[in-house]
Amino acid sequence: MSEFKDIINNGKPTLADFFATWCGPCKMQGPILEQLKQKIGDDANIIKIDVDRTPDLAAEYQIRSVPTLIIFKDGTPQWRVSGLQQLEVLEEKLRSYM
Repeated sequence: MSEFKDIINNGKPTLADFFATWCGPCKMQGPILEQLKQKIGDDANIIKIDVDRTPDLAAEYQIRSVPTLIIFKDGTPQWRVSGLQQLEVLEEKLRSYM
């Protein structure tokens, strides 16, 4: 939990993917996030949070469905969406917080 807080407070925008291993759309979101990481490099963080392994974190951010994607800037949630998202949408949103 403290590692998560350190990452979202490090000054870079952070895209957190709250997912579950059993979730079909979550499995499809993974490769999209890998492509996004290649496009943006070190300008932002992209992290994956398994809601089954971190139920306290999922509860803190009121994750009701997976995948849920949240962009944090300086530790504060700035944008949130649930469901499978396309690369272009995520890239545009993430870059707007850089």
